[in-house]
Amino acid sequence: MTFENLGLIEPILKALQSEGYTKPTPIQEQSIPLLLQGKDLLGCAQTGTGKTAAFAIPILQKLFLSKNDAKGKRKIRAIILTPTRELAVQIGDSFTTYGKFTGIKNTVIYGGVKQFAQTQALQQGIDVLIATPGRLLDLMDQGFISLKDIEYSVLDEADHMLDMGFIHDIRKIIAKLPIKRQSLFFSATMPAEILDLSSKILGNPARVTINPEQTTAERVEQAVYFVGRDDKTKLLIHLLQNEKIDSALIFSRTKHGADKVVKLLAKTNIQAAAIHGNKSQSARQRALDNFKSGQSNILIATDIAARGIDVEELSHVINFDLPNVPETYIHRIGRTGRANASGTAISFCDGEERAYLKDIQKLIEQKISVVNDHPFVDDGTFVPTKKQVRPPRRPQTSRSNGARVDSTNGHQAKSNKSYSRKRY
Repeated sequence: MTFENLGLIEPILKALQSEGYTKPTPIQEQSIPLLLQGKDLLGCAQTGTGKTAAFAIPILQKLFLSKNDAKGKRKIRAIILTPTRELAVQIGDSFTTYGKFTGIKNTVIYGGVKQFAQTQALQQGIDVLIATPGRLLDLMDQGFISLKDIEYSVLDEADHMLDMGFIHDIRKIIAKLPIKRQSLFFSATMPAEILDLSSKILGNPARVTINPEQTTAERVEQAVYFVGRDDKTKLLIHLLQNEKIDSALIFSRTKHGADKVVKLLAKTNIQAAAIHGNKSQSARQRALDNFKSGQSNILIATDIAARGIDVEELSHVINFDLPNVPETYIHRIGRTGRANASGTAISFCDGEERAYLKDIQKLIEQKISVVNDHPFVDDGTFVPTKKQVRPPRRPQTSRSNGARVDSTNGHQAKSNKSYSRKRY
């Protein structure tokens, strides 16, 4: 199967060819024909499966084929809602890339920065708007944005929206959309609240599901290092100094932990940047741009802030902290080993995290290779205290990916308290 077989128009095929894309991913192969037929879509898939192109390409094609040649300001005909700034920027870049020969204009709006540049772009006229909920509502209230001409709406990372407390905002936005439109709804998991929301957005949707097992990159070499909690930073320094690591995206469970690792690495002259919700938008974007361009090669991130990070030829993902939800592990390691590149996923596992490792291996149905040839091997004699026992898995009604977890004992913490919509 190639993109030519999907019935795409020449301007989009030309853009895909210029990027070296010839074969669609499974979600693209299944979704694009359905969307070109005008069907609503309920998609269950994680970042890393190629879902952005799965909805961007057909939207661009349909907008191009129904372009209004009449003079006058462009009207917003497609809207994509997404939870974080980074993911919004990433989606905007994708629309620009795939639509560069179509003349379709897009812009991205998000909070945390002054609105002037965004309102200028809106006033000049655009076809596609990519937005985070908070800033969208702000600019709607100010009269800069009308949704009355929307023909295509996409809700991306819906379960992440729920986890961040955006569902009320989403409902307010949906109420402003025209009843007659094509709607797309993507979520990595389908808890009850998400299914209820999807039923209010979609008519009789087609369904596409890409199972988590399918998203684990086959080219990713996985390894786990058993190490005491207090020795994790020492092990990280050891690996960065002695192994060939061209670029590394390092996952920390907490914002404080990410900052702490950056400071400890700096003491050994290893330069790294942290990206998380407490960083200013300019600091986050600068760190992300430097990492993507190759000016820096070590980025430490929380799961939420890492949304939208898509780096070509990323050699390593390092789980400094193992996630307490196994699906999050799959989401993380899928950021390396993409396309034709190879990649390595390294996980640090202390005594409290061994139960998490067991759950991960059960989900991916394989044993991860253990590396014992390092100076900080944990002998496995850790015995959890009553306060350190393994926390229960969250019920299916809550988010499975990118959860914020308390740094002392791994228990689920309330995410809404730390991530207000204004930040995103």
